[in-house]
Amino acid sequence: MGYRQASRSILITADPIGGVWHYALELCRELQKLDIEVTLATMGRYLTQVERDAVAGLENVELFESNYKLEWMDDPWHDVEEAGEWLLDLSARTRPRLIHLNQYCHGSLPWPVPCLLVGHSCVYSWYEGVKHVAPGPEWRQYKEKVRQGLLGADLVTAPSRSMLNALRRYFGEFASAEATYNGRSGAQFVPARKESLVLTAGRLWDEAKNVSILQSVAARVPWPIYAAGNCQTPDGKNTPLRDLVLLGPLDSATLGQWFSRASIFVSPARYEPFGLSALEAALSGCALVLGDIASLREIWGDAALFVPPDDADEITAVLLKLIENPLIRAQLAARARQRAGYFTPERMVKAYVQLYQNLISAQPQPIVDERAGSSPGRIAGG
Repeated sequence: MGYRQASRSILITADPIGGVWHYALELCRELQKLDIEVTLATMGRYLTQVERDAVAGLENVELFESNYKLEWMDDPWHDVEEAGEWLLDLSARTRPRLIHLNQYCHGSLPWPVPCLLVGHSCVYSWYEGVKHVAPGPEWRQYKEKVRQGLLGADLVTAPSRSMLNALRRYFGEFASAEATYNGRSGAQFVPARKESLVLTAGRLWDEAKNVSILQSVAARVPWPIYAAGNCQTPDGKNTPLRDLVLLGPLDSATLGQWFSRASIFVSPARYEPFGLSALEAALSGCALVLGDIASLREIWGDAALFVPPDDADEITAVLLKLIENPLIRAQLAARARQRAGYFTPERMVKAYVQLYQNLISAQPQPIVDERAGSSPGRIAGG
């Protein structure tokens, strides 16, 4: 990228630990079509070579890596402060027109340009969904730092209304837009000949994903349950999962092949602000069995079957129903794929570009012009 078009550039933060990574890549790909250059600053851990290669394929992106701890990690505050100084330095060097943060605390930095903050998840709503209790006093500093970040940003959005409402509930009011739903390209996620297998995918170590309950389900259904994702926590601890066929972490292309083969995707999540894996599965023609939580009902409506996350008997019964009834399974998969067609990268980026334009409207040059074919009057919301 260099620094040749600062008037049409954005500084975006991301991390490679969860779905934010794929979200950021989709965002950058679509911004490339609009000739918008991106300074992509990553934290949490250094990227793998596969992840670097994915960024290298984007001509509009200049990558800056770090392994600064994220705000939800153990004892992160020295790293969070240093990361803030690093980001301010990047901003001074690259001179973006806008800051797009995908973490909270840096919303309170003295940015010289407008700042959009996207709340993908948070510790307090995670505890509500997973533990059914409030976090302990050790999280008070986190709460105050997140609150300051939300208040400091010029505008806040989230990938679902449920997540946006959770942020208001725990951190108070702030300047917010409507929810901006995530999008996923269907290029690597297409239906193929379906096989007699069930698939789950995601951070297998995360209690929010609740994959461990499938251990007691696997022995009671005739089809194998495959699990794609990392069993190792960010601090190096392994999560044992018996009776599941573990595939390990997979790149998008390989994961797409598994989604294409799977007849059923199951994710009995206790907490999921959006759920990119479910979207990838739906694009691939899988029938969806999802945790019965507000955010997933918001996203999927009648295009999925919902199960109480901690009821192994009900999860088993629903899987058996689909396994034994191919017609019902096919109808459900068709509804999911139709619903998935709404959550496209194009729709997501149009919504973000509208927010960007609103934030920088007082500045001399708009970030998208008529030549790019995305004037405000033709941009749809999320």
